[in-house]
Amino acid sequence: MKRVLSLISVLAFLMLFASCKVRKPFTLAVLPDTQTYTRLYPDLFKAQTAWVAEQADSIVFALQLGDITDHNNEKQWKAAAEAFQLMDGKVPYAFVPGNHDLGTNGSADVRDATMMNTWLPYSKYSKTAHFGGAFEEDSMENTWHTFNAGGYKWLVLALEFGPRNEVIDWAAKVLEAHPKHKAILITHAYMYSDETRMGEGKGHKWLPQAYGLGKATGAQAVNDGEQMWDKLVSRHKNIVFVFSGHVLNDGVGTLVSTGQHGNKVYQMLSNYQSGVEGSENGGNGFLRLVTVIPREKKIRVKTYSPHLDQYNTDAHQQFEFENVELD
Repeated sequence: MKRVLSLISVLAFLMLFASCKVRKPFTLAVLPDTQTYTRLYPDLFKAQTAWVAEQADSIVFALQLGDITDHNNEKQWKAAAEAFQLMDGKVPYAFVPGNHDLGTNGSADVRDATMMNTWLPYSKYSKTAHFGGAFEEDSMENTWHTFNAGGYKWLVLALEFGPRNEVIDWAAKVLEAHPKHKAILITHAYMYSDETRMGEGKGHKWLPQAYGLGKATGAQAVNDGEQMWDKLVSRHKNIVFVFSGHVLNDGVGTLVSTGQHGNKVYQMLSNYQSGVEGSENGGNGFLRLVTVIPREKKIRVKTYSPHLDQYNTDAHQQFEFENVELD
């Protein structure tokens, strides 16, 4: 009898071990610029986060891409905090400040995120299981997080609008300290709507250098998308994704680039806020769903609105990447 029980225990352990190694599909929820919601339609922001929380069996992490608010004021930050807390304890999430979350009335004249750090405090998020650390203690402007999904360890790097040179250096050290983690970078301004990274000399609008905080030099100097690629993203073979918002026009842009180590990096702009072509009600609650399917070597991207219970099936909003090599 003891031998039978021992054999059953061994088989149960082997089955559990095997299940941990199965490359199961998983989904990331990407919430771009929520600024119009916190200003005019807070219920749409809540509809997004409530729906994400309800999908906790499939959505492993939620990523907010900045411009959480429009005017960086108390009313809008209160609305944001109320929306985010609907995911607390259900789906882990990370966020970054956009230009509208910084400085006087969200003008990004200076790099001041006091309001964000008051309503979305380090004291709260540093206690969550997925939180790894921050560039500065007591500040949520630049943070890193970890989770496990699809049989892999993942690292999320959440970087400020126009990351400073010293933040880029810090992010590189975080990546170097986690060589076995697949990495996801979120930041507000990186991709442009012409399928290229934001950069000077391309006729691009809304570059970080164009704002008051963009006049800093040295360690405080800002970086646009092309500079982030050169100084950080292209140099680390474990970076898989870069997600960003910020840019208007049609609000979308997609680029697959090869890093210095031969790795593919999947870079995506998604933005639905007021000012984007065809936007209604500040975006009508649309968000991106990025599903990684390791066994099929695919990444599937869909765009869905919990508010409308509707998918946007336009070719720029619903597509797949094939031959994705994660190992």
